[in-house]
Amino acid sequence: MLKEHDLGSGRESARNVKTVQVWDPLIRLIHWGVVLMVLINAAIVAKDSTIHLWAGYTMLVLVGVRLLWGIIGTRPARFSAFPPNPFRALNYLRNMRRGDKTVHLSHNPLGALMVYNIWTTLLVIGTTGYMMGTSKFFGITWVERVHELAYEWLLVSIAAHILGVIFDTWHSGVPLVQAMIHGRKRIPNDRPVE
Repeated sequence: MLKEHDLGSGRESARNVKTVQVWDPLIRLIHWGVVLMVLINAAIVAKDSTIHLWAGYTMLVLVGVRLLWGIIGTRPARFSAFPPNPFRALNYLRNMRRGDKTVHLSHNPLGALMVYNIWTTLLVIGTTGYMMGTSKFFGITWVERVHELAYEWLLVSIAAHILGVIFDTWHSGVPLVQAMIHGRKRIPNDRPVE
């Protein structure tokens, strides 16, 4: 029998989980591509370097493709699979506190809010970064300040996202990082699925 938070890797645990293909290769490529571009710009290159600019542009393209894929992509990738709804997120938190262990094939309602938050923040960072390189907005203080504030907010959001993934993996029994690597969610058979 699979314990509440024991994922195991042996034959017994394999019989007590179902594997569902959720994240297609494009979603995974975009996710890890954005992670790489943020890491390059946050920790590796100088902010006034050419690589910083191209990593920013690449990140913008990746987010743009992801937004398009949210309309025409696979079912779990579509916006309709995880609409941004604060009331649904609050209800999700209430139900979770009451012991509900429903697994969401796409993003859970709280995770959905985080995803939209991160996309919006990345778009603000990319747009203001582009603006700073134009003659019209070069040296304009408010553009630089919005760029910096959005970057700082992104760091807070990334930390919250990572903590959320850790918590949800523990709570649901679904190894979410692995799912974003190979695309399949391993869901314990005793969990309801939405």
